[in-house]
Amino acid sequence: MDARFDMFGNEIAAKFFKRFANASLVIQQSPLPTATQELVSLRASQINGCGWCIDYHTKEATAAGETAVRLHLVAAWRESTVFTEAEQAALALAEEGTRLADAHHGVSDETWTQVRKHYDDDQIAALVCLVAMINAANRLAVIVHQQGGSYELGMFAAALS
Repeated sequence: MDARFDMFGNEIAAKFFKRFANASLVIQQSPLPTATQELVSLRASQINGCGWCIDYHTKEATAAGETAVRLHLVAAWRESTVFTEAEQAALALAEEGTRLADAHHGVSDETWTQVRKHYDDDQIAALVCLVAMINAANRLAVIVHQQGGSYELGMFAAALS
């Protein structure tokens, strides 16, 4: 399957992506741990079937020092022993925040309580914004059939300048 549209070659899309990337910098520079950011982004991307974002976040997480075992187990985090309680709370929030249409309650009170237990207000703000941003990124890539496999570390650095 080829991409339906070149979002990287279109002037309007390029302007949008520059602003999108700059908004994402707020999250990247937040006190939310990088490992948590990448695990959450990877899990939401798995749920949404976004090959491009799975490729991107797997490579970024690896470059940041994430282990292969943890990356392989993200899809089955509930049945794994390699994630901290804080990471489990973030992954639960990512899943519930991504699957809004699958449940009448959105993010459960139980999950929210666990998030509040492990993260401060700035980290929670970053986490909530991250779930919204990765879901938006997934939708952009899935709509145009952006394929995974071609992402190279640092390829978007020029877009931020």
